[in-house]
Amino acid sequence: MSAEPLATHGEPRVHPGLVTADDRGLQRRGRDLLFSMAAALRSLQLYPLENQTVVNALSELDGVTRELLAAEEQITVRFVGDFFFVNDLRLRIDLQSYATYGLVGRTLARHGIGELEVFRGVSVAEWTALLALVNAEPDPEDRFGAFLERLGRTAVLHLSVGPDRESEPDLRDDEARRMAKRAYAQTVAVAREVMGGLRMGKGVSLRPVKRAVQSIVDQVLTNETSIVGLTTLRDYDEYTFTHSVNVCIFSVALGKKLGLNKHQLYELGLGALLHDVGKVRMPLDLINKAGPLTPEEFEVLKEHPAEGLLGMFDMRGLAELPLRAMLMAYEHHMKIDQTGYPVSARPRDPTLFGRIVAVADGFDAATTKRSYQAQPWPPDRVLKEMRDNPGRGFDPLLVKAFISMTGIYPVGSAVILDSFELAVVTARNPRPEAMHQPVVQVIYDSMGVRVDPPRTLDLAETDPATGRPLRTIIKTTDPERYGIHVGDYFV
Repeated sequence: MSAEPLATHGEPRVHPGLVTADDRGLQRRGRDLLFSMAAALRSLQLYPLENQTVVNALSELDGVTRELLAAEEQITVRFVGDFFFVNDLRLRIDLQSYATYGLVGRTLARHGIGELEVFRGVSVAEWTALLALVNAEPDPEDRFGAFLERLGRTAVLHLSVGPDRESEPDLRDDEARRMAKRAYAQTVAVAREVMGGLRMGKGVSLRPVKRAVQSIVDQVLTNETSIVGLTTLRDYDEYTFTHSVNVCIFSVALGKKLGLNKHQLYELGLGALLHDVGKVRMPLDLINKAGPLTPEEFEVLKEHPAEGLLGMFDMRGLAELPLRAMLMAYEHHMKIDQTGYPVSARPRDPTLFGRIVAVADGFDAATTKRSYQAQPWPPDRVLKEMRDNPGRGFDPLLVKAFISMTGIYPVGSAVILDSFELAVVTARNPRPEAMHQPVVQVIYDSMGVRVDPPRTLDLAETDPATGRPLRTIIKTTDPERYGIHVGDYFV
């Protein structure tokens, strides 16, 4: 599949000089889209939903959208000052369009919206829900945040909004951690509810799952350091649920690294969160067994990918079956060379999303204490094993991208510095050439005395006199050996 990168927040591109036929077509269709949006907004303000004027306006908007999406993979509409841009092409303004563009722009700006993304598959019902929210009164305290929360309670999957530059949040560390922790806790609760319901044979709705995944995607896009840090909150008693959420976070973060757009990240996150749903059909004593599995028990466990695919047929709450999520559940243990499980009846390559989830699942599972793994591996050792051992069956290019995303010493690693201080990695260095120089919090000084509060160090800092790093990492270590719970440094 081809993946277009997310729209940037830099200055949109304007096409000077030669105007191509494609540009002229996009100009016309973009203008039609904004005119039909304005007509639908006005009609919804004046008439009830069943009124023929509203029906006609929404039908016109649907037709214009379909025409535009037939030529473009997705639509990104941005409102900057007095100008509208459609897929980075600035729309021309004349006397007739000025008032219409202004109406749409002002209506969106009331809620702090500066960007609207439209994806293939959008329905009239989704347009109706979005425009009804746009017509509603904004929250004076938190215009964009409140709008996003209301939108998350709807069944809108193929429309996405982004903040304008003035309303885009400038999060401080405490606020960022608070928002990430809330999204993480809510998603764990949803995973627990869904898997518990399926184990009891209840019908399960995907709508709360959808809202939870949307919150994870939003956090990864705006607050990646905080939400990835929370993957260290590994609860032994709730491994099944926290593991699913961690795999969702790692998969979405890797998808972002690969340049997937927001809708693709949502689909990836949905499948990642549900990748192990087939385990609810496995015997509880097998899932919770303390100690290694026997060959016979492992053969039973190997059925969970196929059971996960089948179990999703019983879920409701989406207009269509979550086919990509089904494939991710089915493929995440297949291995790139087809030596994993389930064994396919005919040769096939796992999908990109399935391979992404396999990497995220393998990393989180190996670094976590669970029922039949009493001693987890250090994160850096897991990455090295995933990279250097082809028998593990991971896509080598995706592993390379994952290491680039996490750094050589992933968040949550306990490390010994050359100063003999003990520290926990709390953030990666974003510069590729400095992946070995993360940000850490020093927990014990060189004499073994607890540092309270912990001291934050950027290992990329150098001595001005010599140009050499002030501190470097000697090795990783087991945090439990020192009574350290790394999750405490991310809450």
